[in-house]
Amino acid sequence: MKVDVYTQKGTKSGSVEVSDVVFGAKWNADLVHQVVVGMQANARTPVAHTKNRGEVRGGGKKPWKQKGLGRARHGSSRSPIWRGGGVAFGPRNDRVFAKKINRKMRARALFSALSKKYADGEVLFVDSIVFDAPKAKEAQTVLTNLAKVKGFETLATKKHNAAYIALPEKDVLAQKSFSNFGNVYLGEARNLNAVDALKYKTIVIVNPAESVQELANKVEINREKSADEQKETQEDTKKVNA
Repeated sequence: MKVDVYTQKGTKSGSVEVSDVVFGAKWNADLVHQVVVGMQANARTPVAHTKNRGEVRGGGKKPWKQKGLGRARHGSSRSPIWRGGGVAFGPRNDRVFAKKINRKMRARALFSALSKKYADGEVLFVDSIVFDAPKAKEAQTVLTNLAKVKGFETLATKKHNAAYIALPEKDVLAQKSFSNFGNVYLGEARNLNAVDALKYKTIVIVNPAESVQELANKVEINREKSADEQKETQEDTKKVNA
């Protein structure tokens, strides 16, 4: 499919052909939800931790004898129902929240999210973003110029999660220029994922020809790996049969 491309001054510079695999995929809400929940779970770092009755100090002696006092039976003063006792079913930092996400699932969820955002008019293609020196003032000018494009006015007004700018490769000057902007994130196109695609209102694709190819490579790499795995399986089968 062909998409319009703009300059960093906000003027239209032409059009470019992009992959239908990346921006023409069907919306799959179940897949996107599964991948996003899995990625967020994998990013969790458990910190909260409570002690159970076996880890709390003290409580080794029976508070009082079993019978004869008219009191309820207790074996330890560190029971969860005692003040100062252990915590029953509390948060533990040894809990593992990690979930397995297949490579194809991760790629397909990203393409589904990008296709949905493109259909909703939330993907902007820019030919290049170049800075002579790291200057936040010039970066603000770029955002203001891009906000002049119809449908992308929130780039200059949204306070949080306004845009994810996907670069074809690492650009130190651009990263430093946007480093103090809390509503913009700069990253390489190959690192874009479904969580980021849904987190930010607008996705700005810089140098679409290269950036989109980096995204499309996610599927091609998976296909190559799958083919290699099949060859290895076939070779192993031949060895066993021999």
